[in-house]
Amino acid sequence: MEVFYQSTRSTSDKVKASQAILKGLADDGGLFVPDHLPTFDHTFAEFAEMSYQETAYHVMKLFFSDFTEEELKDCIKKAYETGFDTEEIAPLAEADGNYYLELFHGRTIAFKDMALSILPHLMITSAKKNQIQNKIVILTATSGDTGKAALAGFADVPGTKIIVFYPKDGVSPIQEKQMLTQKGDNVLVAAIRGNFDQAQTGVKEMFHDKAMAEELAAQGYQFSSANSINIGRLVPQIVYYVYAYAKLLQNGAIEQDEQINVAVPTGNFGNILAAFYAKQMGLPIKTLLCASNTNKVLYDFFETGHYDKNRPFYVTSSPSMDILVSSNLERLLYWLVGQEGVSSCMEKLSGNGAYEIEKEVFDRLPYMKSGFATEEETAEEIRAVYENASYVIDPHTAVASKVVRNYKGTSGDTTKTVIASTASPFKFTRSVMKALGEDKAEADDFILADKLSALSNVELPQAVSEIRNAAVLHNTVCDPDKMPDVVRGFLK
Repeated sequence: MEVFYQSTRSTSDKVKASQAILKGLADDGGLFVPDHLPTFDHTFAEFAEMSYQETAYHVMKLFFSDFTEEELKDCIKKAYETGFDTEEIAPLAEADGNYYLELFHGRTIAFKDMALSILPHLMITSAKKNQIQNKIVILTATSGDTGKAALAGFADVPGTKIIVFYPKDGVSPIQEKQMLTQKGDNVLVAAIRGNFDQAQTGVKEMFHDKAMAEELAAQGYQFSSANSINIGRLVPQIVYYVYAYAKLLQNGAIEQDEQINVAVPTGNFGNILAAFYAKQMGLPIKTLLCASNTNKVLYDFFETGHYDKNRPFYVTSSPSMDILVSSNLERLLYWLVGQEGVSSCMEKLSGNGAYEIEKEVFDRLPYMKSGFATEEETAEEIRAVYENASYVIDPHTAVASKVVRNYKGTSGDTTKTVIASTASPFKFTRSVMKALGEDKAEADDFILADKLSALSNVELPQAVSEIRNAAVLHNTVCDPDKMPDVVRGFLK
């Protein structure tokens, strides 16, 4: 049965997968959601015998039903045949009583590579399928990882341009250097004087600006998104949860149909939403743990039903989670309260910055638990996992790991747990080495990376070594209200 996509905010016409991928956002500002969630057409024992690429095909074909087998397999081959430093693509590491799903073995050593390696190919194929003649302009806001992964995916891809905005003081030094050294005739990186939410809001406003769309169309351009609001980003993320379960089954860690818990460090809610979709499709997940850092807007929402972005914004050691407006939560709201409920909530959010869901609605989510970790607890967790298992994790993974530790302590739940390990510790060397008591006030993050390599007995990733002495190619800085001018200037 073919899957179509509709907006979270209205009953507008449904579109095919390729059209949803191209558009990124619905015309009414809503996010595209599948009109139904398919069920897996293979057993998990069968998945256990598959490679990552094979798993990807058999999951994605359920959602991208207007792609031919040849088209989809070609996209998967181009995305995952090269560019990852492990054959497994997403290996599981057992450490300190949990299974860490390492999603950072791609070109930019963060989990965003898992989806952004394939999105350019899905998008170009979609353009051909829909006879699109315009150049596609990828417009993206990043809190650190999406930007570089999108830049790496779209650099010099024919028929595309990509513009990435990031908060000037809201990413790690290595994250920033990764973006600012990005080569490609079709790429632009711009810092804004503000935080990620302002960057994300600016991007969304440009998507909604019909006059700007007409202006750019006259020049032969049209916007699309590489953020997790694009369904072409979300669906590939479902794959690695299926793959992780299948590998646990294959190596005898679990029995057939045995339930697992899944913990996800959460900012924009896309990664955990993929796990939620996987559960709805039949993956045996008992508990989903939504882990927040000090910017705990999601924790408060799941605890109280009240979502309020009117609160202090904290710059933390886990910057990809420094978000007060979690865009993908809208897709979960759609599942909970429907289109009318979503429209009401989004109007209130854009108006006074807050909305409320009746607590009884959460009775539909008894398996969704939430927790948060302070900066001190995050550092303590990095240190604890290293001392207990000689395994080094980054600050985002540490937030989820700490939430798991607390959850197990209070609930007594001994279910085997998979923690989404979303970034390499080498991307946050200063925070990691400080947590381990090894920073010694060292001024250079790359020297710290060398020390981390020696301490962890892990080779320095190419993504870090190649930018050590790379030239900075981008120096644009602007205020949030000048973002449209930056876009116009680049495209002209």
